[in-house]
Amino acid sequence: MQTLAQGPGDLPMWGFIAVVAVGVLIFLAVFARYFSLWIQCKMTRAGISFPNLVMMSIRKVNPALIARAKIMAVQSRLTDDYTNLTTRALEAHYLAGGDVLKVIRSLVAAHRAKLDMDWQVAQAIDLAGRDVLDAVRTSVYPKVIDCPDPKKNAGTLDAVAGDGIQLRARARVTVRTNIQQLIGGATEETVIARVGQGIVQAIGSTASYADVLENPDKISQTVLNQGLEAQTAFEIVSIDIADIDVGDNIGARLQADQAEADMRVAQARAEQRRAAAAAREQEMVAKTQENRAEVVLAEAEVPKAVAGAFRDNRIGLLDYYQLQNVQADTKMRQAIAGVGDEVAPGASAGGRGG
Repeated sequence: MQTLAQGPGDLPMWGFIAVVAVGVLIFLAVFARYFSLWIQCKMTRAGISFPNLVMMSIRKVNPALIARAKIMAVQSRLTDDYTNLTTRALEAHYLAGGDVLKVIRSLVAAHRAKLDMDWQVAQAIDLAGRDVLDAVRTSVYPKVIDCPDPKKNAGTLDAVAGDGIQLRARARVTVRTNIQQLIGGATEETVIARVGQGIVQAIGSTASYADVLENPDKISQTVLNQGLEAQTAFEIVSIDIADIDVGDNIGARLQADQAEADMRVAQARAEQRRAAAAAREQEMVAKTQENRAEVVLAEAEVPKAVAGAFRDNRIGLLDYYQLQNVQADTKMRQAIAGVGDEVAPGASAGGRGG
């Protein structure tokens, strides 16, 4: 048997064939992966070439998602109105972390509804964290929010009319999205707070609660004319009073509390005057005792004066006996009159002597 000897020159040929075969297999694999997407782009005139689809994968971009979004935009004729809606712009929005399909759907809805929103505004809203598709839907179909929010506050808006009667109200606010103020505009919580404040203020400025119950639409109109949607992401379509109930008589309660407080103040002042009078009475009693003590001291000086008069021969024995008779007569009169020791013994004698 004869063996076929391979020469050194045959090895480069086999290597070249192997490289070509591997290249063909890689090309067929890539072609099989992107062929369907390329055919869709070609048939819909999306303007995405085959090499561009391959480069998307290298740039870590989902080619199927970008192709679908571009086809949707082309079929909806968005590219005719928005010249900046290119494949590169879609890739850039995807790499920035945006939801490309949601932005395209929102643009389609806005375009059909003839809303003033372009590609730049839509992607800015999406990158800001807002649901741009929900914003467009709310702009087309206004939604109703409750005031106060039942998820956070199950109560009512309590306000007091001019006559002191409390009213408890609930309102329903119909709003739609303001696309131009969506970026940087306040959210639903601000609208609810402003509407609640406006209703409380409107009820408080009403003279009587009966006027509010008779014409609740006046409250709604007053609040609606205050321009509460300023600097918010919404435009208020209408404010409707859904429910209104009569509460307590706050005015009467406040008057009763004030009367009770005044009564306590008057009682405190009367007690203060009574304490002052009692103190004054005790002072007068002490003064009386002091005066009585001075009288007793003065009476103690009488015998000394009599003895001194005897020594100086200013009175005689007959005068002394006459003085004794006067004192005895005074004591007898006091006993008959029922007067005790409170009357000074020398008072009657002095009067008689006069």
